[in-house]
Amino acid sequence: MRVNDRYVSFYYEPDEDLGEIEIDPERTALLVIDMQNVFVRRPSGENLTGKEKANWERWQPFYDKIEEVVIPNNKKLLNLFREKKWEVIFARIACHKKDGRDRSLDHKATGFNELLLPLDEEEGQIVEALKPIDDEIVVTKTTDSALTGTSLRLMLHNLDIDTVIVTGVFTDQCVSCTVRSLADESFKVWLIEDACMAATEKIQHHELEVLNNIYCHVINTEELCSAIG
Repeated sequence: MRVNDRYVSFYYEPDEDLGEIEIDPERTALLVIDMQNVFVRRPSGENLTGKEKANWERWQPFYDKIEEVVIPNNKKLLNLFREKKWEVIFARIACHKKDGRDRSLDHKATGFNELLLPLDEEEGQIVEALKPIDDEIVVTKTTDSALTGTSLRLMLHNLDIDTVIVTGVFTDQCVSCTVRSLADESFKVWLIEDACMAATEKIQHHELEVLNNIYCHVINTEELCSAIG
């Protein structure tokens, strides 16, 4: 069953059974993944060398999308959940050892995925626009999946949550790993396409197509708000 005609993979093209968006907000949590300074705050383009400048420029469409679409939509969802007093949870990457020895192997990898974010460093904090408030849960992980690296699974069960709304970055990495883990644990998952983002639109579209209809349902912010607001 699918709920719309967007991001339909080969597997689901023959399926014409279009269901409705049905979510019980009282048993639902909003999970915001890795919206941290290091990932979504636009770095300065000043005083860069040729290669550094070229790399900075190729990331600008990503930061444009984050600032113009992803953060505003996350804020809209946070406002809705907070107003209704529904569960809001954040996940962020941070290591407990200053040298990062407690990180998982993929976070010790070389290149882009090599992450050393000690617990209290500013780079690892959630961006100010989406900062957690009151008693909202923040889980700290040293893995891509927010379930594998934390006690989130247990907390969701204790809170009587069976449905998780997922947003954040990067769609093809920590978001995808978390969505798959949640699905494997039999949670109902809804991924908000305009409140998450991969490095490029091409990667974003591909990952949404891979995840949709099997590990989650991909919908947008407006559709979610209409269904539960």
